[in-house]
Amino acid sequence: MFFHRILVLVALLLAIGACTAGSNPPQTAVGVASPPVLPAAIEREVGAAYPDTALQAYVDRVGQKLVRGSGLAESYRFVVLDLPVVNAHALTGYVFVTRGLLAVLDDEAELAAALGHELGHLTQRHAAQRARARQGVLEAAVEAAATTGSVTVGRSVARDGLIALRRYSREQELEADRIGLAYVVQAGYRNSAMASLIDRLRQQAQLEAKLLGEAPDSFDQRSATSTHPAPFERKGALQAAGVAVAGESGRPAYLAAIDGMSVDDAPNEGFVRGRAFLHPKLKLAFEAPRDFRLFNDQDGVLGVGRDRSLLYFGCSTDRVPGRLDEWMRNTLKPTPTDIQATEIGGAEAAIGARPRGSDTSLGQARYVMVRHGERICFFNLLSEGPDRDRRIEVLVNAARTFRTLSDAEATALRPYRLRVIPAAGTSPAQLAARMPYDDLRMERLLVLNGVDTPTELGRLSQIKIVEP
Repeated sequence: MFFHRILVLVALLLAIGACTAGSNPPQTAVGVASPPVLPAAIEREVGAAYPDTALQAYVDRVGQKLVRGSGLAESYRFVVLDLPVVNAHALTGYVFVTRGLLAVLDDEAELAAALGHELGHLTQRHAAQRARARQGVLEAAVEAAATTGSVTVGRSVARDGLIALRRYSREQELEADRIGLAYVVQAGYRNSAMASLIDRLRQQAQLEAKLLGEAPDSFDQRSATSTHPAPFERKGALQAAGVAVAGESGRPAYLAAIDGMSVDDAPNEGFVRGRAFLHPKLKLAFEAPRDFRLFNDQDGVLGVGRDRSLLYFGCSTDRVPGRLDEWMRNTLKPTPTDIQATEIGGAEAAIGARPRGSDTSLGQARYVMVRHGERICFFNLLSEGPDRDRRIEVLVNAARTFRTLSDAEATALRPYRLRVIPAAGTSPAQLAARMPYDDLRMERLLVLNGVDTPTELGRLSQIKIVEP
C-alpha cells in the first residue's frame, strides 16, 4: 500500500535536505485552446504541456528557426511544460522549457540560447553517451568485486567511476553551450545570449539560496561530485570560443508572448502562499511553522526549516477501513509508538512516533494521518539536533492546523500571473510592494527582470511583475 512508503520517505527526506519542485496539470491561461498532446509515456516523465496555444506556437517558432538556421536534418518539437520551476531538458525529438524558465528570461535571444543548449545535447547524443559510460562503470565495479572477492573494492571502483562520469557530464554541458551558441548565431540572434542566459540562471539560483537561508554564492561553488559546471566556468568557456557577431534580441515579441502567463502551481497541485499551503481542488489547507519554506510537487509538499527540520505532506485515495489509530498500530511497520487517536480540523486523525530503538541519528519523527473525505492525508515530520524535542512538537502543532476549505475560499484561489507593464511613472519600491509575496519582494522583482539593482530596474522601458 501507499502508506508503507512513509518510513522510506522519511529517510529520503533526511538525504535530500531541500529541493525545489513544481506542478503538472493544466490551467486555463491567456489565449488558450487545448495544449499540445504529448505521448502518454513522455507526459508521465516530464509533465503536461502548458495549455496556451499562442505561447506554445511562439516557442516552437523560435525552436524551428534554430533548426532551419543550423541546417539540422532531424525534426524536433519545442514544448512549454506547465511547471513553475526553472528548467529545460530534452528527450529524443523534443526540447522542453518550463513556465518558470520563461518567466526569468529577458528576450527571445535568451530563449533561443536555452533551446539551442538542449538541441546541442540532442544532436551530440549526450544522453546515450552518458548511459553507455554509466553502464561501463557498473560493469567495471562488478568485475572488480568478482575478481578480488571484495565488495569494498567494487564500491571503490564504482565511486571513482561515478566521479569521472560527473566530470564527463560537465564537459558535455560546456559542449552543449558551444554548440547551442553556434545555433543561436546562425539563426541571427545576438551572440551574447548564451552568456546572459547563464547570468539569469545564476541570479535565480542565488535567490533560491536566499529563500532557503543559504549563502547566495553557494551555487558558484562546484564540487568534484557536481554534474554541471559552475556559471563562471560556462562563461569562461564561451569567451574562449571567441564568437563575436551582432544579432537580434526580440525582446518586445518575447515580453508580449509571456504577458499573462501563470507563474504559479497549477490548481490541481495546490498553491503555496507564504508558509501556507492551500489546495482549491481538494479543498484543504495547513500552515507550516514560521521559519519554514514550502515547496510544492505533484506528489506532495516538502517543508524545510531553518534548522533543516523537515515536513512532508501528501494525500492518498487508498482506503483505510476502521480507525486510523488502529490502522497505524496494526499495519504500519515498524509499528509506531505513543499512538493516539485525535481530531484535527474536526476530522478523525491519528499521531504516532518513530519506534524507540531506531537509529537515533535520525532525530525525532512523528507520523500524522487525517481522514479528509475519501482521502487519507498524512504528515511525515522530522527534527534533529539539540532542540529536536521542542521542534518536533512545533511540527505536530503545524500538522494540527490542517483544515477543510470552504467552497468560497476554494473558488477565490487563483494562480499568480506574470504581467508586463510600462516602467514610466512608478518607482522600483512601488513595483516591489505590488509583488504578492511575504518577503524578498525587491530581490524577486530584480531577478524576474534580470538586473542587480533598483537603479538598473528603473532604466527598463517595460518591467515584468507578478500579480494575483
